[in-house]
Amino acid sequence: MGGMTYLSIGDFSRATHMSVKTLRHYHRVGLLEPAHVDPATGYRRYTVEQIPTAQVIRRFRDLGMPLDDIEAVLAAPDVHARNERIAAHLRRLEDDLGRTRCAVAALRDLLAPPPADASASVGLRSVPAAPAASITEVVDVADMGAWFQGALGELYGTLAAQDLPEAGHAGGVFADELYTRHRGEATIFVPCAGTVRRMGRVVPGEVPAAELAVITHHGSPADVDRSYGTLAAYVSRHALAVDGPMREYYLVGRRDTPDSSRWRTEIGWPVFQTAPAR
Repeated sequence: MGGMTYLSIGDFSRATHMSVKTLRHYHRVGLLEPAHVDPATGYRRYTVEQIPTAQVIRRFRDLGMPLDDIEAVLAAPDVHARNERIAAHLRRLEDDLGRTRCAVAALRDLLAPPPADASASVGLRSVPAAPAASITEVVDVADMGAWFQGALGELYGTLAAQDLPEAGHAGGVFADELYTRHRGEATIFVPCAGTVRRMGRVVPGEVPAAELAVITHHGSPADVDRSYGTLAAYVSRHALAVDGPMREYYLVGRRDTPDSSRWRTEIGWPVFQTAPAR
């Protein structure tokens, strides 16, 4: 072993505040290998020059960086490549922090006393049938966001290509299975003046007439369940519910503004009306 000074795994553990178990694991996965392993006893020994590397690994682990990413950072061929990987992880942390803040804010809202009459924001409406360009597919809820944006973009693009003016807000019709089984039939549509020609997934169709209890959700879809809950409570209290798919209309969305706090989605619950709609 020449004149090099080695630290036992116990001393290296104390020096780096990494447990012996952790150091053994990092050796097994190739992240931090000892400078020397005694072939007879299997004892691991480290050098003082390895302490800064161990400290870097510990800091990255404190930030939740996966071991594979840490290994890639340590093996980066140059400073630019290393910093790119670190920056990518920091962006993920910022995204996670943003989601956590949103979840905390939503939880605080839920714990606050409810408005005196939340159902006051619910109205009843008769919606006439309307010609539309539409896309219908069976979708998993986990894929819903990406599928929705893709379908909507395809619909707008097809109408523009065929020089057909939009005749109302885009909307969606969603089968019960999407809510109860997290997989079911979804239709995204854009009302249009005229009949769209079939192109790709886009087909001509008619959004059927419906009697709906309606509430407007303000903000992103992340907490749309609260608006659904208010609407469900109203429909249940007034014994209005009938079988039928849920419906949404996208009054203001990503196409209009990147500021999700300004988005507006109208949610419609199928009902049986016995009085004139407001």
